Amino acid sequence: MRLAIGIIVVIASVIGGYAAMGGHLEVLVQPFEALIILGAAFGAFIIGNTGPVLKQCAGIFGTLLRGPRYNKAAYVELLGLQYSIFKLVQSKGMLALEPHIENPKDSSLFAQFPKFAANHHAVEFMCDYLRMVTLGTNNVHEMEALMDEELETHHQENHRVVNAIQALADGTPALGIVAAVLGVIKTMGSISEPPEVLGHMIGGALVGTFLGVFVAYAFFGPMAQALRNIYEAEAKYFLSMKVGLLAHISGNPPVMAIEFARKMLMSEDRPSFSEIDEATANLQAAA
Repeated sequence: MRLAIGIIVVIASVIGGYAAMGGHLEVLVQPFEALIILGAAFGAFIIGNTGPVLKQCAGIFGTLLRGPRYNKAAYVELLGLQYSIFKLVQSKGMLALEPHIENPKDSSLFAQFPKFAANHHAVEFMCDYLRMVTLGTNNVHEMEALMDEELETHHQENHRVVNAIQALADGTPALGIVAAVLGVIKTMGSISEPPEVLGHMIGGALVGTFLGVFVAYAFFGPMAQALRNIYEAEAKYFLSMKVGLLAHISGNPPVMAIEFARKMLMSEDRPSFSEIDEATANLQAAA
């Protein structure tokens, strides 16, 4: 909804303002100028990015429409899951986790938290580090360094897409100039035509510059920024897992470990202490 509203406002403002000041809309209809600019931009996009990045970019419109995957309810669920895991370890020992982390799809523990269980990367992250702990790894600093490297790699994978879209935004205005120059070259080849014909042709050529700048700063640039915001917000989900796990490995009781994890979340999505206390109390009652 937010994306659609933004697109409507941009188009209505630019095209509506142009029409309101007496501009002729038909002059803006230059399909071959659009073909030159957008076709060249698409080709340059393919040249400048690897196959995995291009594949990842195929889903960016879904990501933009969906926005950040995690809201307050998702964070309450995540913190509840961590509490359940840490409480299980506290009462039955680390070996009680083995059936859950070795076969998470059939885990009755993870099944209680469906949003988390549907997130393959989150499940893999949690299970991998819990497995290390069950195998005897208890050096908090080594674990933190390893987690940081993995999260940095995940961050870089996401930002390859952001950088690709940003490069597209940066290059499109120059491609608009290319289209405009080609339009001027075409006009110069018809210099013997009457002024009204030449005026129309020059106006069409200048549409190339307009279109290149317009799509760059009204669409591609904001898309890159929106993706950047989405990925940075989603990174907090994994940071919360990291901090909770490290607090648990350091010997903190479950309620303190999830408080460490809660503090990592953005203020607009962070559940309050009382909300988490209520959620974990319900988990205790259900157990």
